[in-house]
Amino acid sequence: MNSFTINNRTYLLPACPLVGICVDGSADEYFDAAIARRLMPNLQRISVRGYRGMARGQMPSFTNVNNASIVTGVPPSVHGIGGNFFYDKTSGEEVMTNSSKFLRVQTMFPSAQKAGRKVAVITAKDKLRDIFGSGLIELGGIAFSSEKANQVTKAVHGIEDVEALAGPTPPIYSGEASLYVLKAGVKLIEHGRADFLYLSTTDFMQHKYAPEAPEALDFYAGIDEQIGRLLQLGARVGVTADHGMNAKQKADGSPNVTYLESTLETKFGPGFRVILPITDPYVVHHGALGSFAQVHLPPGREALLSEVINFIRALPGITEVLDQATAARLMQLPPDRMGDLVVCSGRDAVIGRTPAWHDLKVLEGGLRSHGGRYEEMVPFILSEPLNSEYAGKAKADPRNFDLFDFICNGAQS
Repeated sequence: MNSFTINNRTYLLPACPLVGICVDGSADEYFDAAIARRLMPNLQRISVRGYRGMARGQMPSFTNVNNASIVTGVPPSVHGIGGNFFYDKTSGEEVMTNSSKFLRVQTMFPSAQKAGRKVAVITAKDKLRDIFGSGLIELGGIAFSSEKANQVTKAVHGIEDVEALAGPTPPIYSGEASLYVLKAGVKLIEHGRADFLYLSTTDFMQHKYAPEAPEALDFYAGIDEQIGRLLQLGARVGVTADHGMNAKQKADGSPNVTYLESTLETKFGPGFRVILPITDPYVVHHGALGSFAQVHLPPGREALLSEVINFIRALPGITEVLDQATAARLMQLPPDRMGDLVVCSGRDAVIGRTPAWHDLKVLEGGLRSHGGRYEEMVPFILSEPLNSEYAGKAKADPRNFDLFDFICNGAQS
């Protein structure tokens, strides 16, 4: 059996296809709701014959930080990406972390390709493709997004016939954008073009629909169908999520938001900068409102720190306020890409900057979002039963970035 080692982890490579799936935004309640209605028979069988449990994701519970952790097998303190967005103190710019240049370690995919596997990474959101594909294409691997499947080229993506393989490019604001990722993965295995895959969906459906909504149930039935096809092809499949999802609104349906930058400047004066690491190009999902924020104090006013911490802690909806050093230690974050403070809000609350900074008109049907502690725990599923060593690890504190460790090393067979 071949293997490869990257970032101080060794991954065994059995002969069967190996598939890791990140169902973006999938709180465990979505699986429960669909299984209860007998819409996910394949996942139900896995739950009985394989392994189904929970794992702890990374804080903040956002897409980029958790996907970067899953594909490197290490926390953000090591790989360097602590959110979708951060304030670069050196350049004085607010920066989106949608490029591999922000990674401080290599993903596992080039090493798997060098070990003889045919690697393919497929994401719904194109913002992740460069992170996933770093160093892979020049080795003969494949990396593309369903969002821009009609724009692939051999030179950039390692493939040039995605629409012929998987069908027309879907709209990014749709459930089909995620199902396309899984369908394309199935096709690559069927055609013998990949046998080591990472498939990462988008959370548009979870932002829009609660677990019991008919649209969500149909969507999860579609996921289950593709999992079944992967199993029929002999693949060993692992499933997790980057974060969960919760309703974040008041009784009247309006967002339950604390505009933290405005509130701080009203109390202490100008110069505060509140960074919302949920920020990305997909504002229809969440309007850049999440349950986690980084706060930069005004230059030269560091003496305010304790007073500001106590003030924020007393605000409605706020559940956690930590200084930089404490947050970096507890959340395993890179200190140089953090603010002076980290702030988290509750299960039903989000944090904003100023009312003018957010366009709430994009939030049709109410706000469902993530980013805090209440979206930190995520599903963790393996299609085969765990061996004794990994059964023990599963009872401890498994992380969602252990996904490929469990897929490669954790199965009984």
